[in-house]
Amino acid sequence: MKTILERFYAQLARSRRRLYDHDKCLRRRLTSPVISVGALAVGGSGKTPLAAYVVRVLRDMGERPAVLSRGYGRVNKRDGVVVVHDSKAICCGVEESGDEPMMLAKKLSGVSVLVSEDRYTAGLLAEQKLDASVHVLDDGFQHLSLHRDLDIVLLSERDIVDSRTLPFGRLRENIEVAEIADAVVIETSNDMMSENMSSRFESVQVFKLRRVLEMPRDARNQSEITVPDGTPVLGVAGIALPDRFFNALEQDGYSLIETMTFRDHYQLTSRDLLKIKQRVRQSGADYVVTTEKDLVRFLPHAPFDFPLLSIPLEVVVEPKEAFNGWLAENLARVRGVQL
Repeated sequence: MKTILERFYAQLARSRRRLYDHDKCLRRRLTSPVISVGALAVGGSGKTPLAAYVVRVLRDMGERPAVLSRGYGRVNKRDGVVVVHDSKAICCGVEESGDEPMMLAKKLSGVSVLVSEDRYTAGLLAEQKLDASVHVLDDGFQHLSLHRDLDIVLLSERDIVDSRTLPFGRLRENIEVAEIADAVVIETSNDMMSENMSSRFESVQVFKLRRVLEMPRDARNQSEITVPDGTPVLGVAGIALPDRFFNALEQDGYSLIETMTFRDHYQLTSRDLLKIKQRVRQSGADYVVTTEKDLVRFLPHAPFDFPLLSIPLEVVVEPKEAFNGWLAENLARVRGVQL
């Protein structure tokens, strides 16, 4: 049963959406199409990996995508727009960009990445100076002040089973609001659950998301390496749901002998690196393994006194061909082009 506080929070979220729906002047519109990738849950939902996937699909279609991010967790919060990547080179440090935009900048070649709380202004700059043909909002479902042409919402099994809203649950809005999205992507291995969601949201296209851990990469040069089975490793993560990363490592065959965690978006210090070095010696680990997101916070402290590996996380939206076709068709529809 929902508490009074949960119902109050959900009502505030509904009222906010209703305000923007009724007063169209509150939403500004960019020239190029805007695709929002977001979620109902706070923290650790996989929004940014899904945004990266969407961007790669768009790039492979011949588009010139620009990622527009809020840049949460920045240490040096500058006014205006920060160009993290201009599609050719990285233009700032992680302190100005935030960890997730920097991770995207390093992962996505040929793509512009911009950070600003005012994503309309960031989008204008991307169109006028960086030749962007389409925008992707990372974590944009609740960013109502910018008109979007397509809304993609990510849900997990946990969101469906435990659909409590803040302040006691994880959801920012009631799960029913996913009905207004253009597509829902569900992270589940349960075919019955995805079928139930298709029935529940009849007007929404439903896809499934699958996570894949890629080959580990040496932090010094990003070369792929092979870690033999049974090699002891120390897991380090500063993300919203670190246990999910550690569990994935063990399921992938890593011998995880110890773990260290930091809060999400935490900026590592030299003292933290010393603690990790000491833990490596005490545990007998051959490697420290971390996430791509954490790696960008490690790199300002290079070189390291221990072997550091990052484990790239990729996601796949399935059925792949159906999702790619859906995206291409809807982008053409937005532009008034008949395929």
